[in-house]
Amino acid sequence: MPRSHGSDIDVLIQLLAKLPGLGPRSARRGALQLLKKRDSVMVPLSNALMAVADKIQICDVCSNMDTHNPCHVCEDYRRDRTIVCVVEDVADLWALDRSETFKGLYHVLGGTLSALDGIGPEDLTADSLMARVEGGEVKEVILALNATVDGQTTSHYLAERLSGTGVKVTALAHGVPVGGELDYLDDGTLAAALKARGDVR
Repeated sequence: MPRSHGSDIDVLIQLLAKLPGLGPRSARRGALQLLKKRDSVMVPLSNALMAVADKIQICDVCSNMDTHNPCHVCEDYRRDRTIVCVVEDVADLWALDRSETFKGLYHVLGGTLSALDGIGPEDLTADSLMARVEGGEVKEVILALNATVDGQTTSHYLAERLSGTGVKVTALAHGVPVGGELDYLDDGTLAAALKARGDVR
């Protein structure tokens, strides 16, 4: 079957299709837009990708990804250094920080405990979290892990390890989302919402 573009463009489409949320059709549309806007989008994007690829590092303190080490979050003197929010992945850190409501520091675990996948405590950054806590500056650890079986198992494991340190251990509330209608929520979400109910002020 004749092709309407060359092999180099095929490679571009295949690479774009590997990105989350992009299938073959979306990748083709994206590639076409890049080609049409070569000077204003494609070349600057290429330069930005090369710059990030050369500079990206894992933060020695919190395991965030940044072009600086320590990362911009850890270096921000305005943040409350007595509170550390523990998340599974860098994407979770970015999502929470985008809300601009949390002013403390973060710690990226790099996953969750999973017997099925063979992921144990040694595969996570739990030891470096404990080292941060034992440094004496941290007063509260927020466990902001996903409400999955593995996430809850990991939360219990961390809470157990932190129990003897004297720091306050809290977790994100789970339940009815803002704007959510009860009729559309699953049983687990409703049960969590009832369990986490609070006083009406």
